[in-house]
Parts: sequence; C-alpha cells; structure tokens
Amino acid sequence: MVQADAELVLLAQAGDAAALGVLLARHEAEMRAVALSLLGYGPDAEDAVQDAMVVALRRVGEVRDPAAVGPWLRAIVRNNARMTLRAPRPVPVAEPEWFARPADTPTPEEALDRGAMRDWVWHAIDALSEPDRMVTLLRYFSEASSYEQIAAVCGVPVGTVRSRLSHARRALAGGLRTAATAAHADVATLSDARWREGRDMIATAMRGDFDRVVRESWWPDAEMLAPGGLRGGTDLAIHGMTKDLTDGVRQRLRNVVASGDVVIWETDLISPPDDPEHCPPGALWLQVLREGRVRQLTLFHPVAARDAGRPAAV
Repeated sequence: MVQADAELVLLAQAGDAAALGVLLARHEAEMRAVALSLLGYGPDAEDAVQDAMVVALRRVGEVRDPAAVGPWLRAIVRNNARMTLRAPRPVPVAEPEWFARPADTPTPEEALDRGAMRDWVWHAIDALSEPDRMVTLLRYFSEASSYEQIAAVCGVPVGTVRSRLSHARRALAGGLRTAATAAHADVATLSDARWREGRDMIATAMRGDFDRVVRESWWPDAEMLAPGGLRGGTDLAIHGMTKDLTDGVRQRLRNVVASGDVVIWETDLISPPDDPEHCPPGALWLQVLREGRVRQLTLFHPVAARDAGRPAAV
C-alpha cells in the first residue's frame, strides 16, 4: 500500500527516518527538474538538489502543511538555485516562511519528537567517514561554509570538497532507513558535554594556562596548522595563544559542533581597546581527535556570514 505524502511527513516529524527517505526518493525527480530548469546541467544543479535534501533532514519538523511537502521541497531547490545565480557562494537557505510552523513554544510531545529527529540525523552524520563528516559539519554548521573556505580549512582542492559533500549528502539520504532502526546516543547530552568542555578550556586559556589545556587534552605529537601556512606541534599552539594574550587579545566561545572524532569551535576574537583592528573578528578551531584527545588542530579565520552578505542559512 502506497502511503500518502501527508502520512509520511507526520511519520518523519515523529522521528521515522524511513518515511523521510521515501519522501525524498519520491520527489527527487521533480526537485532535479526545478534545478535543471534554472541552472542547466552541471554540478550546481546537483548541489541545489542535494542541499535541499539536507535542509529536509533538519527542517521537516517545521512543515505546517504535510500535504504540501512536494512544493516545499521544490521551493527549497528553487531558492538554492536562485542564490547560486545571484552569488558565487551557493548556500542552502531557509524554506519559504509560509510553510513553516508558527514560532510558538513547542509542547513537551513536540519537543520529544524534535529530539528524536535530531538524534537520528546526527546518528547518520556520525556514520560518515571522517573526511565526509568534516566537510558536512563545516558546510552546514559553521561560518566557513563556502566551498573555497572549506577547501582552505581542509587543505584540499575545491573539487574535492564538492566530491566529498556530494558523497556525504547521498550517504545521508540513503542512510535514513538504517538510522531509523539504529540505537541512538542522546545527542543533547553529548552536545552539552562538548559545550562545557569547550567553555572550560577557553576559560582556562584566557587565564593564561593554555599549556595545561594542551597537556591534558592534546597528544604530545599533535599537529597544528595555522593561518599563513604555519605548521607545528603543541609548542606552536602554546606560543600562539601566549602571544595573543600578551597582545591583549581575548577569545569568547560562540559555537560548538561535534560529531564523532571531529570537533569544531567557533570563537569571537576580541582585539585590545587601543588596537581594535589587531585581529580578525573570529576564529574556527577544527579539531580531529584520537581516543578523545586532539591529534590535529587547524586554525582558520572564516569570512563571517554577516560580512559576506550571506542570507540566512539552515
């Protein structure tokens, strides 16, 4: 028996990953037709479709009219395609507001449903390979979201970023059925732990004790990659933080994203009052772990969305 779109949406909103997988497969051809009509054949059209699928993974819980999920998906593709035409930095944008839930406080039942959705989405992300997971986290959960910035952070060509994202998005969409039946860790608890850990470490560093952070949470042979092509080990990290503190620079943790052995911190860099242009406005710490300790840190200064004229991202 073929289930109606509305029924599948309600199941997906309750955390049934298989239902969303069926919906995406059912509407993929129409989504691709929209992208091709605006962008023609090529990687940009494919990106518009695949980005829309990731938007659906994260935002299906906000669909107000379940019977209109087809137009909702096509509208996301259309918005993505239009952003590609307007600017060189294609970014998945929020779906049309007339399809979204009213901005009210969720009931306990709705909060639980959204928690289930969140858990299986992150379970699917955790199942990606480290390279695919890294570009996915940067693309959808950080300010270093353009292909060019992701390439710079990861030290790979833009073409490789496109390839990894394409593979990751297909894996996410294709893995929905598996994620639906798998046991999920409590993502909120894990996220809260990473936030506490990040806040504690940054606070310790701001007190001038970053060397203790490094001793306790980095491997002795950990590698650091810094802007300007600098490459070194723990000494480079400690020297850089010490110099910033001596210069009067402070950091404030603004965002934490974590999946498996990849952890991203985004911090605000606060220049000294007498030298307000001393440093860039923010930093991204891309940390790759081994057995819970940092084995590699890449420090990057992203172009903030607000500075790049980027529209609201998912």
